[in-house]
Amino acid sequence: MARLGPRLVVAGTHSGVGKTTVATGLMAALARRGVRVAAAKVGPDFIDPGYHALATGRPGRNLDAWLCGREAVCPLAARASDGADVLVVEGVMGLFDGSADDAGASTADVARLLDAPVVLVVDAWALSDSVAAMVHGYASLDARVRVAGVVLNRVAGAGHETLLRDALAPLGIPVLGALPPDEALEWRDRHLGLVPVAEHAAEVRSSLERLASAVERACDVDALLALARSSPAVDTGPPPSARPAGRARVAVAGGPAFSFCYPDNLELLRQAGADIVPFDPLRDAALPDAVDALYAGGGFPEVFVEALAGNRPLLADVRERVCAGLVTWAECGGLLWLARSLDRRPLCGVVATDARMTDRLTIGYRLARTRIDTPIAAAGTLVRGHEFHHSIVEPQGDALELSGRFGAGTAGFASPTLLASYVHVHLAADPALAERFVARATPAAR
Repeated sequence: MARLGPRLVVAGTHSGVGKTTVATGLMAALARRGVRVAAAKVGPDFIDPGYHALATGRPGRNLDAWLCGREAVCPLAARASDGADVLVVEGVMGLFDGSADDAGASTADVARLLDAPVVLVVDAWALSDSVAAMVHGYASLDARVRVAGVVLNRVAGAGHETLLRDALAPLGIPVLGALPPDEALEWRDRHLGLVPVAEHAAEVRSSLERLASAVERACDVDALLALARSSPAVDTGPPPSARPAGRARVAVAGGPAFSFCYPDNLELLRQAGADIVPFDPLRDAALPDAVDALYAGGGFPEVFVEALAGNRPLLADVRERVCAGLVTWAECGGLLWLARSLDRRPLCGVVATDARMTDRLTIGYRLARTRIDTPIAAAGTLVRGHEFHHSIVEPQGDALELSGRFGAGTAGFASPTLLASYVHVHLAADPALAERFVARATPAAR
């Protein structure tokens, strides 16, 4: 039995409101006070948890009720916060935004499941008395969601702050911070959101110090910590885990180009019997020695395509070993790397498709049914996943039947030893996927 201790959800009224600044700055401020801080992000995002990990010194986790199921949220949160003094959870988009199929994917859904107080971050730049109507609406829409504090972002000055605080006073919801507009707190942006930590770790560390100082100046950190400690302790069931399924050395792509991988995925693979062997496709001339499988997650291969294409010894080694039957699982950026080309730069050539970047963002949850046997699932298996990319591949493949909010189709490439698609999978949703991958990779099984 696991126990969920002090916890706090930092949510926004809408996407981009400054909740990442507040949540990550609070994590960093608490950590430098000596508080053991655990971090989690609502939803499937990979980038924010990287910042959280650097701020707290612990893996940044994901709590996604759509991907993993509602019953897994509390156990996963308990695992994330094991050994910590407090768990700070950053929300996704606006407080009530999520999937449209009543699957419990919003920040509000996760806050209810965790029985956690919510701090609402409000972009106050163009508001005065109307801030009260906005906060009242968010606080009263669902009585099961406890909006217990407000942090005002982009406050124009002392007079503006006074107007806002006076307007909010009748609601009885304390204002726990007021941050001024500050270019130093603007996060570096790119086409899929924040730039991953792996690309500029030293610069990010410096930014986190500034964030921590800004939050300490502008917010009542003690009150925020006390609010987290007001959440009731909850006993949870054990987190999803994988059974031993074999022994296999698994090469895992990493480095600046491939930083999108859920920590839970690696832990479940280890539980199933994998020895994780990291490598960097930008620098290593070959896959690690004596590996039985390859796992290439997502990232930004498009940003590093020249260097990836220039690493010809590795491309040749991957092509030879995967075509010879190396058990392989590639997601999104990994698919692009295994393709014949990306924006006409030749890459691994393992998958018979060509990739190119576009201006169109493809994003959303997916139900994926395997049409043939793959290394992670037998034919006919239904897998939950998520897509988030600005590229397309032609042809798009037909290994998976995909359905989402706005339609259905087929995509992806597979064989009994390979699966390559745009779909990101969180293995906590179905640990049997990790077990099958390790079993397929175990030398005695082939």
